[in-house]
Amino acid sequence: MKKNFVRSLSTAVLFTLFAGTLAGCASDTVSDKTSAADTSPSESVSTEQSPSEAINIAVMTGPTAIGLVKVMKDNEDGIAANSYNFEVFGEATEISTGLIKGELDVACVPCNLASVLYNKTEGGIVAAGINTLGVLYIVETGDTIHSVADLAGKTIYTTGQGTTPEYTLRYILSGNGIDPDSGVTIEFKSEAAEIVSALAENPDAIAMLPQPYVTVAMNNNDQLHIALDITQEWEKLDSDGTVVTGVVVARREWADAHTDALNAFLAEYPESAAYTNENVDDAAELIEHFGIFKAAIAKKAIPYCNVTFIDGPDMKAKIERYLNVLYEQNPAAVGGKLPGDDFYYMVQE
Repeated sequence: MKKNFVRSLSTAVLFTLFAGTLAGCASDTVSDKTSAADTSPSESVSTEQSPSEAINIAVMTGPTAIGLVKVMKDNEDGIAANSYNFEVFGEATEISTGLIKGELDVACVPCNLASVLYNKTEGGIVAAGINTLGVLYIVETGDTIHSVADLAGKTIYTTGQGTTPEYTLRYILSGNGIDPDSGVTIEFKSEAAEIVSALAENPDAIAMLPQPYVTVAMNNNDQLHIALDITQEWEKLDSDGTVVTGVVVARREWADAHTDALNAFLAEYPESAAYTNENVDDAAELIEHFGIFKAAIAKKAIPYCNVTFIDGPDMKAKIERYLNVLYEQNPAAVGGKLPGDDFYYMVQE
């Protein structure tokens, strides 16, 4: 019998957890409670399945899950390519532990976390596809920011000190000739809700926020608008690269033993991602149905979440370029070293 396990969280908790997820994507994303023995693939708890058993898949609250909702619905209706157990988590550490211990087979996680896990498990994790590009935006209530150059001398509120949002902002600023340490003031907040409050209190405030928090903030303040798309600004600096927010990963041991099942899952993912982008209202209802976040927010946020599915050589090229930028700023952000070619799972035709 197919089962679908989803943790329901309140709206406020979902948004808070998502902000923490985006901010918590550096080297400390893997729980310190995991012992050295736990990190060895050979000592992982085996959950090998026969083809008829369900695949255990973890997703997170936030944009990295929303391109999968059509597959989740097909699974609920009994028409998916495989039988799946889906579980929605609010914390990346829970998914990390589940993958390391062999309790999960597949997961949708932040891109740099995939690299951290690959290094921590000595190659026990593979990346099989990109499911989300950039979700960060510069927002303001005024009309002063029309290019990155306009950020010079300004105070920018953001979350994620010492993690990927900070490294992304620094890359964008540096690439446009602005010293991140002296050319602007970056004021970090512990969670996005604090930034929303700062924007409401200060009409001159400028912030960098992720979706769906951009939508939440704009719902609370009708003067707020998107000034810059960080993904577009990244691509101006690197026409062959982009921001890679979310990826699909699998345990190598499981993938090697269940190649056909994994390939079938990856084959139905592109249609699901397209469904989210092309059927916003219906997808938004599914997003709420599966406990990812509220439909009202999803309807407005989906067009800005860069939901996609990219695999094969294009996936490898984009992830490599993105991780290289993070590595240059802080090697710990990708687990101490860049992953090898065996990190990238290629479907064999």
